[in-house]
Amino acid sequence: QVQLVESGGGLVQAGDSLRLSCAASGRTFSSYTMGWFRQAPGKGREFVAAITWNGGNTDYADFVKGRFTISRDGAKNTVYLQMNSLKPEDTAVYYCAARTNYGISYYSTAYDYSGQGTQVTVSS
Repeated sequence: QVQLVESGGGLVQAGDSLRLSCAASGRTFSSYTMGWFRQAPGKGREFVAAITWNGGNTDYADFVKGRFTISRDGAKNTVYLQMNSLKPEDTAVYYCAARTNYGISYYSTAYDYSGQGTQVTVSS
């Protein structure tokens, strides 16, 4: 069993930066591929970024490439999402997710665990 707790969300202005954190419990954190998804009001959950179990591979949605960076710290059992040049359309609840299969998936249903989410609001 893995528990995921997101933090770092908030209200910022367009162009600002935020760093989201996802703290994971469990001794096998290093074996999980980790992903970030987001869900805006009235919309489905969409893929943002993911990083493989060893940090050797990352992938991003086109709309965040060049602005967001995903990383992980095995010693702290934490995965991060650095978000720069934020836009109003980035406003959403951001969720952290973990999957035991080593590969990256763009589908939230492919992940075995998910956190409760953290709200990010970007004002224009």
